[in-house]
Amino acid sequence: MAAVAQCCPVLRSSRLAGPLSVFCDVPEASVSVSERLLKLKRGAPCPRRIFLMARDCQANDGQPWVPSVVRKIWQQILNDPTLNHECLPPLGSSEFTRAAMELAIGKENTAILENRAAGIQTLGGSGALWLGAQFLHRWYCGSTLNERAVYISQPTWESHCAIFQDAGFTDIRPYRYWDNEKLTLDVKGLIDDLESAPDFTIVVLDSSSYNAIGMGLESREWEWIADMAVRKKMFPFFYLPSQGLTSGDLETDSAPVCFFAEKGLELLCAQSFSRNCGLYAQRVGNLIIITKENEALLSSRSQLEKLVIAAWGSPPALGARIATTILNNPTLYAEWKENLKVKVEQTLLIREKIKEKLRILGVQGCWDHITQQAGLYSFFGLTPLQVEFLSQQKHIYLNLDGQFNISCLNNSNLEYVMQSISEAVTATGLETSQ
Repeated sequence: MAAVAQCCPVLRSSRLAGPLSVFCDVPEASVSVSERLLKLKRGAPCPRRIFLMARDCQANDGQPWVPSVVRKIWQQILNDPTLNHECLPPLGSSEFTRAAMELAIGKENTAILENRAAGIQTLGGSGALWLGAQFLHRWYCGSTLNERAVYISQPTWESHCAIFQDAGFTDIRPYRYWDNEKLTLDVKGLIDDLESAPDFTIVVLDSSSYNAIGMGLESREWEWIADMAVRKKMFPFFYLPSQGLTSGDLETDSAPVCFFAEKGLELLCAQSFSRNCGLYAQRVGNLIIITKENEALLSSRSQLEKLVIAAWGSPPALGARIATTILNNPTLYAEWKENLKVKVEQTLLIREKIKEKLRILGVQGCWDHITQQAGLYSFFGLTPLQVEFLSQQKHIYLNLDGQFNISCLNNSNLEYVMQSISEAVTATGLETSQ
């Protein structure tokens, strides 16, 4: 039998001769401390390590919290013989985006009744922020100006600044939000910074206390910001990542967005169902856009669709099906609201336990701010030296500014963490930043 001719030459080396890689000048991206430590957690789990920096809402066993109603619906959908895997339209499931938008601003909101509001399904809340930032950079009326300033609260999530930078914004400024010495909101600093901002500024606003510091604004302060936005022709971009997981009441957490919409302001709002539905792996988000008139809404949706087609083409369907089922079924919706309420009560109880443990241990300083805050995130008020002591000596990791995720504390680690904080404060010989 004749030998078959070899059609491909045998390579003696897997490396071709010639010039270096065309990517040899690509620098390694800088990684934040929190991301580096989270990679360490994922790569080499160790029972001694306690990570208090997670972005997800955790259950008492340290796993992502998933409402019981979501688990039930998940099984029903997977067992549905009529389920298909056809792609959704670029703007997503209209049933989902409508229900999600109504959850945020109310079915009877004037913007909805006048057909000036719409939703676009996105890849989570970050995807909604990204899409909104890209759209604003191209089409916001302030683009006729030489510089379009974007104001973002300080502190905030690192990704927020990166998203607007990636969109092409070069004038990104912080506005004061947290006073780390008094361990409370810096309302005066916020007012002074936004009052001095240029006209047509884009302002990124947290709708509720579900933010990096766990504290939100009062009604009178939202009224001031809304009046200022009208007066200075500013554009509000709300971030609503976990409606219902701050106060336990869905309407309370989205009240500022609803108020701005009723006032007639044009705005964007980035929604996410990752935490309040436990759909982290499904990436379910919604970008709400509200305009002055329907014509502007239609043209804006067409440009947003163009951006989506170029970016991800079509959003995933499973998570949107779950969220839609909850939002459109009165019985399941009531069960979901109860799931949220119970989780918020558990979080508040953990806050009370933290404050009481620190009091019993005699840790110097006032810890009232722990129970004054809400949502998942909080500040211990520790100094960088004390945070370093916790990581080096106790293998407890939190952000350098002392921010941490409340839900990372549970029955198995709370005692150890509080005792370690007591030792950190004593060993460093320094008071907390209080």
